[in-house]
Amino acid sequence: MSEPVLVLANARAAYGGREVLAGIDLTIRAGERVALMGRSGAGKSTLLGLIRDRIPDRVALVPQAAALVRTLSVFHNVYMGRLDRHPTLHNLRTLVSPARADVAAVETVLARVGLSDKLWAKAGELSGGQQQRVSVARALYNGRPVLLGDEPVSALDPRQGDAVLSELSAAHATLILALHDAGLALAHCDRIVVLEAGRIALDAPTREVDPARLRPFYETA
Repeated sequence: MSEPVLVLANARAAYGGREVLAGIDLTIRAGERVALMGRSGAGKSTLLGLIRDRIPDRVALVPQAAALVRTLSVFHNVYMGRLDRHPTLHNLRTLVSPARADVAAVETVLARVGLSDKLWAKAGELSGGQQQRVSVARALYNGRPVLLGDEPVSALDPRQGDAVLSELSAAHATLILALHDAGLALAHCDRIVVLEAGRIALDAPTREVDPARLRPFYETA
């Protein structure tokens, strides 16, 4: 059995005096593909944030909102995935005159999400689905071993979503994805963790789960 990447024991989280997560016992091992599921407000985003806070140096993130700088180019938004791994002077120079090697590396990543032709387009000029793919490209470019995705394909059609999740799975050793699409979760993950009212209601291997078992948890009551 692989080594744990993360261990949460009776973890809790609260905002504004309201408890959002309680009694969370969760171990994630290297190489696992974990889908977090549950209704809106069940605590999925909060749990992803808690995980990120515990292992920040190992995480690449695809946030729920694309979180792009709309006035900058697609290149610069993707390049931000590695800002902390370059000297400040190099980053400042890149704003004006990017190095050929950096441009080539970003272009290669964009090709993986079907956006190589948008390298110099302004992020704010893209459609919602394109912006989400830029956010995915930034995480791919980041390259850290644990990928956290908060509805990383929610703006994409099923075919695009399937392709993007395949790219993320190929690039990162461990995936933890908040997903609302049961089909994609079952196809791309080997473990399903369902949150309900801030607690884990189901934690099972994908082979033991089907859409009918999940439906009561992620459909609106």
